[in-house]
Amino acid sequence: MKTLAKNGCAIMKKYMFVISISCIILSVLSTAMWGQERQKLAQTGMKFLSVACDARASSMGDAITAMEGNSSSMFFNPAGMARIQDMVNASVGNTKWFADINHIYGSIAFSPMNGDYGVFGVFFQTVDYGDLKHTILADNEQGFLDLGLFNPTALSFGIGYAKALSDKFSIGANIKYVMQDLGAGLIGLDGSGSKTVVNARTNTFAFDFGVLYHTGFKSLNFGMVIKNFSKETKFEEDNFELPLTFKIGFSFDAMDLLEVNQEMHALNLTVDAVHPRDYKQLVNVGAEYLFMKTISLRAGYSAQNDVQSGLTAGIGVQQRISGVWLAADYSYIPISEGGLNDVHRISVNFAF
Repeated sequence: MKTLAKNGCAIMKKYMFVISISCIILSVLSTAMWGQERQKLAQTGMKFLSVACDARASSMGDAITAMEGNSSSMFFNPAGMARIQDMVNASVGNTKWFADINHIYGSIAFSPMNGDYGVFGVFFQTVDYGDLKHTILADNEQGFLDLGLFNPTALSFGIGYAKALSDKFSIGANIKYVMQDLGAGLIGLDGSGSKTVVNARTNTFAFDFGVLYHTGFKSLNFGMVIKNFSKETKFEEDNFELPLTFKIGFSFDAMDLLEVNQEMHALNLTVDAVHPRDYKQLVNVGAEYLFMKTISLRAGYSAQNDVQSGLTAGIGVQQRISGVWLAADYSYIPISEGGLNDVHRISVNFAF
């Protein structure tokens, strides 16, 4: 009995040590962010990293920091995949962004030995900005030379890890490589007609850190995440930073307060307080009604930028068939400015 008690104390001390270190890291990083305040607004690059990929998350206003999820949690809070039950869980999706910009993402998570060693994952995100006209100033009737088309691209891929340290506390982290290529371009001609060409491409590594805590009060969850922590990078001589973001979120199933059959009904309410490096502080909220654990209706409000109306909506279906979990989600975001197209997202998730 003494040996068991001693082992139990040692395990608890280990958990408390890891929890303390995680909280200290998040506190230090978030303090550094908050100390930068407004002078850093609108001074970040690789903004594609701030675009939500998953249809479920975007339909809830991106307010899912405190929610457990599937492999796509690596894009929001990697700690959210710590309790994946299946051996393999994968997600793919497509976002038809405005101005004919196309985002594609994929993620896959592995939970060996029923998660005893944690959950391991890999993920990627690509962006195709479409064909753009390449021109330079010129002393002619048009005032420019048409040099044809070019196709900018962006890419992010990495690995993630999450671990449930106890029945209440989970941690997670990602390391990712990010790259943006604006193409090789002619920027000028000298008096002899010689060309000046640059290759506008840059890359760097970035990190995400997250925690998720079950408070013990019914289904109330608390989460924190820091995304896109990295050093400065640059195009040619222009330095810039990635869109570092700190989020604190809460989630709660409102059906806990009612006498209803929770196998039939669930109503997840979420709220995220967001502090981006390049935008003012804001609050996102979301709601998800789940009927018979099969059909989901979702809505939210995201104040993430100035072109969206803020409202978000979506629907999802999910079912386990012959031991394989299948889910499909759709989200719709109306765009309120500049005659741009509304945003549509589709995601598919499967697990076994």
